[in-house]
Amino acid sequence: MLIDLADANRATSGGKAAPLARLLLSGLPVPPGFVVPARAYEQAVASLDLTGAIRHGADAARLLVERATLSPTLVDEISRALTRITGPSGDGYVAVRSSATSEDGADAAAAGQHDTFLGVHGPDQVADAVRGCWASLWSGRAVAYRRKWAGDLHCGPPATAVLVQRLVDADVAGVLFTGSTIRIEGSWGLGERVVGGQVTPDSWVVSDNAVVRRAIGVKDTRMDRVGTRVVTREVPTADRERLCLADDVVLHLARLGREIEELLGGPQDVEWAIADGQIWVLQARPVTAALPTARAAPSGRAPDNTSLAGTPGSPGLAAGPARVVRGPDDFAEVRPGDVLVCRTTDPAWTPLFGVVAAVVTETGGLLSHAAIVARELGLPAVLAVPGAMTALPDGATVEVDGSTGRVVLTGGR
Repeated sequence: MLIDLADANRATSGGKAAPLARLLLSGLPVPPGFVVPARAYEQAVASLDLTGAIRHGADAARLLVERATLSPTLVDEISRALTRITGPSGDGYVAVRSSATSEDGADAAAAGQHDTFLGVHGPDQVADAVRGCWASLWSGRAVAYRRKWAGDLHCGPPATAVLVQRLVDADVAGVLFTGSTIRIEGSWGLGERVVGGQVTPDSWVVSDNAVVRRAIGVKDTRMDRVGTRVVTREVPTADRERLCLADDVVLHLARLGREIEELLGGPQDVEWAIADGQIWVLQARPVTAALPTARAAPSGRAPDNTSLAGTPGSPGLAAGPARVVRGPDDFAEVRPGDVLVCRTTDPAWTPLFGVVAAVVTETGGLLSHAAIVARELGLPAVLAVPGAMTALPDGATVEVDGSTGRVVLTGGR
């Protein structure tokens, strides 16, 4: 009922697991794992009135799928598989991630739209995480994303496999994009804060096997596993003020990225982690939209006090009233054509991307999930703008240039 990661293919194991299988078979450093195949999801929901739940909306469907049952046989197989990837006792920790059949495609990545569970321990917790991944097909963000790419909600969701891998307790982790040059972003601890945009990571640009640009980010917090919990804690001042990777490691990552690009046949978005000096590849998927080519203006406020600068995250020019959003409680205030101004954008905020004219954040990197989705949707975005939520009054008219990283205050409330 389970599939070893090395045997995964897109039809049975989804878009996240299949590329990792190719890399694993080519000898690249991929954590061992197994896949709960898409057919297990289909069998589990076959007895549920999912069609009826859909009529009542995505939340009803999500709650229904959360109650789906894994067969005792499947749970027993999971228990045995855990001993293969975490050791004879099977008491190691794993990461459990969705691997939907429509995920990580050439045109739409669905970056961050489905759930990931870290620090999972034992077969019962894995079974709960599998159900959580299944249910995340019906999260508000995933449904909004599918609507944008596939039209009507009632066309039905893709099936999803679930990927279970030995967890890498990362000292440093991040993302790299290949292409004409290689862009790398990283920060301390697990990579979730980098991909989620909760920190502004350190960044490097590599060209012709040389580091041509490097920048220290604002990496004030990190995530680490403590038992079965993933905790956020402050980064010591000394570590905030230094790059999290030495140049020789950056160049090693760049060479690994080029190897992955060649194996998979095109520019790749690669998640990586380093633990005890060992680099691991956690994910590889096609780059779905080109990065902005212009360099950002220096971060901060211009002398005339009317404009700010940050990282150009998604190209394009748009203007509209600033809508300062501090959390989900403010979502109802957002109107079509607003410029979303926020500290960071959790993937749960994806539905707003179909409403607003542009996005401005105080933290985040060019390779974060929010930036990827903004580029796929053609939504101008400027990231890592210090003090944006204070400097841009709610309701004031602002112009956002996602190609240069400039945000201009053009009118009062």
